[in-house]
Amino acid sequence: MRDFNFKFNTKILFGKNNLEEIIPEIKLVGSRLLLAYGGGSIKSIGLYDEIVALLNKHQIPFEELSGIRPNPGIDSVREGVRLCREHNLDFILAVGGGSVLDCCKAIAAGVHYEGDPWDFMIQKAVVKKAVPLGTILTLAATGSEMNGNAVISNSETLEKRAMGAPILCPVFSLLNPEYTYTVNKWHTAAGITDIISHVLELYFTPEKATQVQDAMSEALINTTVSMSPVVLEQPENYEARAQIMWTSTLALNGLLSFGKLPGDWSTHLIEHEVSAIYDITHGAGLAIVFPAWMTYVLDEQNAWRFAKLARNVWGIIDKDDLSAAHKGIAAMKSFFSSIGMPVSLSEVDIDDSQLETMAEKACRFGSIGLMKKLNKTDIVEILKIAL
Repeated sequence: MRDFNFKFNTKILFGKNNLEEIIPEIKLVGSRLLLAYGGGSIKSIGLYDEIVALLNKHQIPFEELSGIRPNPGIDSVREGVRLCREHNLDFILAVGGGSVLDCCKAIAAGVHYEGDPWDFMIQKAVVKKAVPLGTILTLAATGSEMNGNAVISNSETLEKRAMGAPILCPVFSLLNPEYTYTVNKWHTAAGITDIISHVLELYFTPEKATQVQDAMSEALINTTVSMSPVVLEQPENYEARAQIMWTSTLALNGLLSFGKLPGDWSTHLIEHEVSAIYDITHGAGLAIVFPAWMTYVLDEQNAWRFAKLARNVWGIIDKDDLSAAHKGIAAMKSFFSSIGMPVSLSEVDIDDSQLETMAEKACRFGSIGLMKKLNKTDIVEILKIAL
């Protein structure tokens, strides 16, 4: 077990009928806010009207930023920064899924930065000061509600880059599973894939003294897998939605990474380049790339970890580690297919024409990965497996 310091900065408000609980949390740190959301689903479920009525009731002035899209763009970040500066806003309320939350973190960082907020994504700048933000989650997937990370796309350069800082952790996140009832099957399944992928990124480490972290990781994946058919067939099953929502948060709030190396993350970096060019749903991209990555990096030295996952999650009964590992990869692909996710690039109409470009961009800052260091040639081979 490696040394670590442990502190969570986000207060979680979990459950039903708790919207009013955001008011004292907002007033602790802000008085004028930016209300940010996506394509309008919060209006169709009535949440927007409830929030506006609540803010008016408590005389909290606000400006709106709407239309934040999946794979949020730097253009929305720039507009949010402009609004915060122009109206002297000192708090951001992000209402939606991970895309809205990520966009708002980048806005929070950009308000007090004199340069272009894209500088954070290309490692030209670091976050030193940020506007505080809170979130109301409407999609269980990214875990952005309890961490300081964000991923932003640039349509001009066809790039998708990550940024992060502890100061960007939301001061509170309201998690009401009822707000996810109307999420369609595709995005529910993509969210499930994202949750599992986050756990796996942290699970795949060459270290062996990780029994506690591994056990928690396996439990989160098993819970997500077991709840998946329920939420897909019974979208208003509160308990199933609640389990999925909480696993989403726990998957990427730091809990699984304390006391060990920080995880592999090469699959996410590769997928970012796929969705940067082709704008596919992040979870769908992960369902395609993760099994291909596993197939490529698996060898006799690390087979024990892949086999452990296969046995403890996918129920593979095979004493040979390498054989069990391969069967586990096949089982994972079968699961992704069963929930409606693609498991090959051809299923989403992506051919081999951009493999070199995607591979080059994925390792723009050097080789990637922890289980195996990957360069451009390796990434091209992974993408070929994914075809």
